[in-house]
Amino acid sequence: MTKPGEKNKQTRRNFLRSSSYVGLSAMGLAFAGCRHLLVRTDTRVHSLLSICKFVGTPNHYLDLPAGFSCRALSLAGEEMDDGLLVPGHHDGMAAFAGPRGRVILMRNHELYAHDVKRGAFGRFNLRMRRVAREKLYDAGRGLLPCLGAVTTVVYNPRTGTVDKHFLSLAGTLRNCSGGPTPWGTWVTCEENVLRAGIIFEQDHGYNFEVPVASAPQLTKAVPLRAMGRFNHEAVAVDPRSGVVYQTEDRDDGLFYRFIPTRKGQLAAGGRLQALQVLGQKGADTRNWPAKSRTRIPLGKILSVAWVDLDNVNAPDDDLRKCGFEEKSAARFARGEGIWCDGSAVYFACTSGGSKQKGQIWRYIPSPDEGTVHERRKPATLELFAEPEDSNLLENCDNLTVAPWGDLIVCEDGVICEDGTKEEYLIGITPKGQFYRFARNAHNPSELAGATFSPDGSILFVNIQEPGITPAITGPWHEIRKRTLKT
Repeated sequence: MTKPGEKNKQTRRNFLRSSSYVGLSAMGLAFAGCRHLLVRTDTRVHSLLSICKFVGTPNHYLDLPAGFSCRALSLAGEEMDDGLLVPGHHDGMAAFAGPRGRVILMRNHELYAHDVKRGAFGRFNLRMRRVAREKLYDAGRGLLPCLGAVTTVVYNPRTGTVDKHFLSLAGTLRNCSGGPTPWGTWVTCEENVLRAGIIFEQDHGYNFEVPVASAPQLTKAVPLRAMGRFNHEAVAVDPRSGVVYQTEDRDDGLFYRFIPTRKGQLAAGGRLQALQVLGQKGADTRNWPAKSRTRIPLGKILSVAWVDLDNVNAPDDDLRKCGFEEKSAARFARGEGIWCDGSAVYFACTSGGSKQKGQIWRYIPSPDEGTVHERRKPATLELFAEPEDSNLLENCDNLTVAPWGDLIVCEDGVICEDGTKEEYLIGITPKGQFYRFARNAHNPSELAGATFSPDGSILFVNIQEPGITPAITGPWHEIRKRTLKT
C-alpha cells in the first residue's frame, strides 16, 4: 500500500530493476549504477550515486556487494555463557576494543515485560532464579519482570566466532538505542515512560550506564535520573567537552544535552538542557507543511543556544511540552539515532520533512561548549539531509559514522505499495549524496545498531527480528575510494 503523499507508484524493487546501468564500481565490487536520481530540495540536489548489484551471502541474511560477506552471531534464543538465553529484538549497539584483539559488542534489546518468549529468562521466566534480584531495575514484584536488557558479545575477528556472550543489564523496558562513552562504557536508553504501580516497582524512562567487560557480569541497574525522564532513544558524547547529547523519540520531541558536574561521571549529576534556535522562539524544525510556521532549508546554518530545564524527572511526561512552551526550545520529529565523530554530532529525525520521510541534522559544538563563554561563538545546527523520495532514504533510525567519514544509516519502516517491506543500510557522503550498501534479505524486519569495529574492518548490524547480529567484512577501501571521488 502506498503511503499518503507518494506520487511514485513503482516499488523500490521495481526501481532497482528498471534502472539503467552506468557502472560505478571496479575491481569486483559489482556496484551497478542506475541513472542518477536527482531530487531537488531548496538549493541542494540529493543524488543517488549508485545502486548495489547485490549478491546474496551464503546464509542469505543480507544482500551485499560482491567481495563482501557476513557471519551471523549471537542469535536470539541461544544459550549464553551465564546460562541465560540471548534475548530477542536486537537494537542499538556499539563496538569496543577488547583484550587479545577481541571486539566487545554492547547490544540493546527492545523488549517489554510481556515479551516472555523473547526474554533472557526463557519459558515462564524460570531462568530468572539464576540472577540476583537486587541487580534488576524492575522485577515486576516477581510477577512480571521487565525484560528490556543489554547483552555483551565478545567476538574474535580472527576466527569469526563468539568467545562469550552474557547478560550485562536487566530489568529495564524497551532498551532501544544508546551510545558509547569515551571512558569505555555503554549508556543504554529506555524508550518507555511507564510509571510504578500495582505491578511495576519503578518509574521508567531513564538512561543506565553499563561497564564494558570481557568476562560475564551483570551490572546493578542504576537510573541516571539527572539526565531526564522521557522517551529516550540514543545518546552521543563529545569527547572534548564530555557533554552528552540525547534524542527523544516523539513527534514533538526536543534535542537535549546533559552537562555532567564531573566530566566522565554521569552518576554524579549535572544539568539537563534543551536546544533553542537563536532568534526563533519555539522553532519547529519538522518542516511539516501543516505544522511548521517556517521551513528550514537544507544547508542553512542556524546559531543555537541551550536552555536549562526544570523538574527533569517529569512525573507527567511533559518535559518536552514545558521545554517548548515555557522555555522556547526547538521541536523535532522523532529524534532517533545519533553519533559524534569528534567534530560534529549527527542525529536522525525519523518522521521529519515535508513528506515525513526523515531528516538528518548536523550539530557543530561551540569551541567553548558547555561553559559560560559559549555564546561568544555559538554552536550551530544544519539540516544535513531531508530526502523527499523513498528511493533515497525512508525513516532513518540508528546511524554511525564510517571510518572514511560517510554516514551509515539504518532504515526503519519502508513499506512498498504491494505491502512488502524493504530495509537497507544507506550511505550518505559528506556532500549529502546517497548510496545503498546492504539490504535485509532475511525478512521484513528493520535493521538497527550499525557500528564499526575499532579498527574499521568490520561493520556490525542487527536484524531486529527474530534477533540476529551479522558481522560484515570486505573491501572497505573500495567503498572509500568510490565515495571520496564524488
